[in-house]
Order: sequence, then C-alpha cells, then structure tokens
Amino acid sequence: MTQQTQWIRRIWHRLRLPRTRRGQRRAFQVTVLACVLALLPTTWMNVAAGSRVRTVEDVPAAPVAVVFGAGLWDGEPSPYLAHRLDAAARLYERGTVRALLVTGDNSREDYDEPDAMRRYLVAHGVPARRIVSDHAGFDTWDSCTRARRVFGVDRAVLVSQGFHIRRALALCGAAGLDAYGVGVDAEHDVTWYYGGTREVFAAAKAAAEAAVRPDPRFLGPEEDGVATALRQP
Repeated sequence: MTQQTQWIRRIWHRLRLPRTRRGQRRAFQVTVLACVLALLPTTWMNVAAGSRVRTVEDVPAAPVAVVFGAGLWDGEPSPYLAHRLDAAARLYERGTVRALLVTGDNSREDYDEPDAMRRYLVAHGVPARRIVSDHAGFDTWDSCTRARRVFGVDRAVLVSQGFHIRRALALCGAAGLDAYGVGVDAEHDVTWYYGGTREVFAAAKAAAEAAVRPDPRFLGPEEDGVATALRQP
C-alpha cells in the first residue's frame, strides 16, 4: 500500500459516521453547532438591517445617497452597477436626496469606478455639482467608514442590490451612519445567485469588521465634498 493510499484511508476513516449511538449523537450535535455558528453572522446582519430595506418610492428622505460600486465592463458601469445608479438618479429626481456619494475602486489607473459612476449619473440628468466621488471604497466597510469619517455623512440612503443591501446597512450602522437602504431589484440570473451565496460567507467578515471597526485601507484627510454639494443651489 502506497503512502498516498494510506493517507486517503486515514482521512476516510475520520470522515465516516460513528457506529455507536453515542458517537452518532455527538456527531449530530457538533454538526448542528457548526451550522448555528455559521449562520450567526447572517442572523446578526439581518437583525441589524431590520426593517430599513425600502424601495425608491417609500424610503425616508436623507441628505445623501451612498451608491456602492459593482464593477465595470470596458470602463462603463456593469449592468448591476447601472441598476444602482438608475435608482440613485430616481432618488435625486424625487427629491429624496440632495447629493450622491459614489464609492468604488480606483486602485489602478486603468480602473476607476467612481468616475464611471459620475459620468453615468450626469448622462442621466444628475447635476455634476451634486455628485461626490470616493475613490477608495475598496469594500463595503471601507465605503461606510469613509463616508462617515472622511466625508462627514451621518444620515444617508444606501443603494445596492437586494442581496447586498443588508450587509451594507449593518456595516454602515456600525460605522455610525443612520441609514435606510434601497434594495435594487434585478434579474435573478447567475450573478444574482452568486451574489446571494457570497453574502453568506461575507457576513462573517462583516461581523468581525463591525466588532473591531478597523481603519479603512486608506483613510486620508477629511473632505468637504459632500458638505459643498449640499450647499449648492
């Protein structure tokens, strides 16, 4: 018997269900405990978001909408990001918000989510003076904590897809924002189901970030862009 075969047999032996009732009961209890622990972050996320997920039509007014990046295709907003931007533009048109903070990844010269988001919004009728760009929103926590600590946002409407909005609400709440969220609907395609599955695993990271509240990858100095946008006529 080769060493590899022996290794496989040892692993298989450990994975086999116990033969005794006591062993099976213990294995069942361990499995249930593991499932409960795995679901705790998701439960926390849903409780933290509570009833704050709304639609464009019924979300409470706030000074600012925070729009999270969702990828570019050939330098233009992906379909999912375009849906978020469309919702943000409608919020502005309805007078629900008076300024938009677009936050995304600009870690490379050839990849600039915030500028692409700004161009899209301007092309869809939002005045450029009402749009503020956060070029260091590398993930949800960074976007939330920078909105609060760098841009001085304390009350906002968050805009993202339905599968992501609860995590955004939970993290922005931990960062000190009083926020409601608009869960943008979209076709339930492969990307949607992938995003929903990803959220189960992302919830654990989010819970850790909410507990520890680390600095974002790049904090930088305070900026008055949002305050200036809100003062514009």
